[in-house]
Amino acid sequence: MNGGDKILSRIKADCDKAVSAIMSEADSKCAEIISQAEIQAKKVSDSISDKTDAKVKQINNSSKSRCELKIRNSLLTQRRKEIDKTIDEVLKYLLSQNDSEYFSYIYKLAKTLNVNEGTVYLNKKDLERLPADFTDNFKKSGVNVKVGENPVEITGGFILKNGNIEENMAFDAVIMSKRDVLEDIISRELFK
Repeated sequence: MNGGDKILSRIKADCDKAVSAIMSEADSKCAEIISQAEIQAKKVSDSISDKTDAKVKQINNSSKSRCELKIRNSLLTQRRKEIDKTIDEVLKYLLSQNDSEYFSYIYKLAKTLNVNEGTVYLNKKDLERLPADFTDNFKKSGVNVKVGENPVEITGGFILKNGNIEENMAFDAVIMSKRDVLEDIISRELFK
């Protein structure tokens, strides 16, 4: 090997060494970049996973709340229907009593009045079946009354007028005025 070949061989060896060092450094840099990319990808993946988990949890909680609300509203609606039905049955019960029992309820209502005299008005059916001792029994209840001749449009009970004061003691009006109390009683009995 002559001097030129030696120089070329040496240049080639130096180039190979430099290329090998550059390649080794490039491989190291690539490994470092890939490692950093994997770390970043893991962070992004974890962040997406956390956000997805939070969103799924939020959707589940929201769905659960909506379902609970629908169930609660359905129960309340059914409870309201049962209470209304029971109150209607109470009114039907009062109206279906025989004359003696029916008028005993009227005398009980008379005991709750805040006036001690007046004119009592009844519906047509009650005027037709009015007991002979009606005003006497009313008086025993603490109210001196005379019976109005003209029937009033109520289902049962009575209306008492004393000057400008009018007491509506129609059964349905009394029931409506005591509805909250009745609802509490009915709820305790039906929904223990």
